[in-house]
Amino acid sequence: MKENLLQLPPIKLDYLASITDETGIVQHAKFATPNRREGYTTDDNARALIVCTKHNGLNRNPETAKLADVYLSFLYHMQMKDGRLHNFLGYDRRFLDDVGSDDSLGRALWACGHVINSNLDEEKKLLSKDVFDKALPHALNFTSPRAKAFAVLGLSQYQRAYPKDQALSRRIIELIEQLLKIYEKGSSVDWRWFEAYLTYCNGRLPQALFEAYERIRDEDYLQVAKDSFNFILKVQMSNGMFVPIGNNGWYKKGGLRAMYDQQSVEASCMAETALAAFRATRNSHFRTVARTIFAWFLGKNTQGLRVYNPNTGGCYDGITPEGLNLNQGAEATVTYLLARLDLETIVS
Repeated sequence: MKENLLQLPPIKLDYLASITDETGIVQHAKFATPNRREGYTTDDNARALIVCTKHNGLNRNPETAKLADVYLSFLYHMQMKDGRLHNFLGYDRRFLDDVGSDDSLGRALWACGHVINSNLDEEKKLLSKDVFDKALPHALNFTSPRAKAFAVLGLSQYQRAYPKDQALSRRIIELIEQLLKIYEKGSSVDWRWFEAYLTYCNGRLPQALFEAYERIRDEDYLQVAKDSFNFILKVQMSNGMFVPIGNNGWYKKGGLRAMYDQQSVEASCMAETALAAFRATRNSHFRTVARTIFAWFLGKNTQGLRVYNPNTGGCYDGITPEGLNLNQGAEATVTYLLARLDLETIVS
């Protein structure tokens, strides 16, 4: 794959701020207007917190820090006494679930890990550490492989801030060993994957392995990371174009992969995983892959449509057989920004 000269849009947080109120980021939008009926989620506020943490790391900004405070306050509010978190909060600020999913707790760990290892105020770091430490014991009992991966991503950041804390390294190893066992059970010669299906946020699994390799330097982690990432790349690349697996049926082993609906979250996590692979291996091929995947947002996709909206700074929810889903919700916008910010850290 040849190195491409992708023209990256400027990083804009205007739309992110516009769909955020004093409680948090609103989950869905009707076109480019927050849909208050849908309330808020831990998932979205955790990812938005990572966006602000990364953005502040590149360019200290009081407005970005204020947004980070909103999202961190949201996570703190959603945490229960036993350390678990609710995921859904109504616009009237009522909890809409008894307890959130493993994925939402994993994303909260991921976000708090980023804050702990950041240039944000010490008070934010302390609160993030408090939320993280209370939630972490539940991660060891996660059944979702993606939740385990999110927790590893959070632990990897935490461990960067506290490199002498051997307990953090042990937790990374414990969770990665669980993922390797899942991979050993689910993979075969022609199916280098953890499960018998490919669904959402697929890239987060090899991403966690790449990042754990950087902390632990176990070659087994790197090998499975490369094998699994190359497998899903092969599935989702067509004639030099990224074609994310559609959520209308996903892709089951032995079946046909769904073409639509293509979601922004998959393009984002795959681009970030390619960059994690580049950092772990220093192989420039993966840097090129990241740019090729990111080009999906900018019109290099099966419909030839720009998924990122440069006018608003938001991102459309995805691509359907009929064209764009014109709603610009939190997940699409925040995950776009995660990938865009990660690309900013890679020097050509």
